[in-house]
Amino acid sequence: MKNMFFYDTKIGRIAITDNGKDITGVERADGVSIKDMNICETELLKEASRQLAEYLDGFRKTFDLPLNPQGTEFQKKVWNALCDIPYGEIRSYKQIAEAVGNPKASRAVGMANNRNPIMIFIPCHRVIGSNGSLVGYGGGLDMKEKLLSLEKVKTV
Repeated sequence: MKNMFFYDTKIGRIAITDNGKDITGVERADGVSIKDMNICETELLKEASRQLAEYLDGFRKTFDLPLNPQGTEFQKKVWNALCDIPYGEIRSYKQIAEAVGNPKASRAVGMANNRNPIMIFIPCHRVIGSNGSLVGYGGGLDMKEKLLSLEKVKTV
């Protein structure tokens, strides 16, 4: 059974999920399903919350947590590539497609981003349109803008 706990943060109420040994989900709490979840704050969830708070306070640039997102092999390749984007930098969907060895897969990269179950820790907010515009974000464009602003990223 998965454990979930809710945290009030500077960007709103966030639900963090673990499977007992890895973080498996980070998402906005509004509308989150608690079916088959044990609502319990584990030590791992507490640590994830602490690291998230440090990031949102501007003190943390990298995360040190075991992550286990569930998805297809292609999605996992994309999510791994996202984790290689340094704090304060951005990449286009095309650049991520090239990084995963499929330069024509920009749309598929966009869909993988959209399905990222561990927002922020897997930084899909650092991916923008090739023209520099903010496009699509599961947490909402307002949150994407806040996260990029926190990291002092300049966009169009």
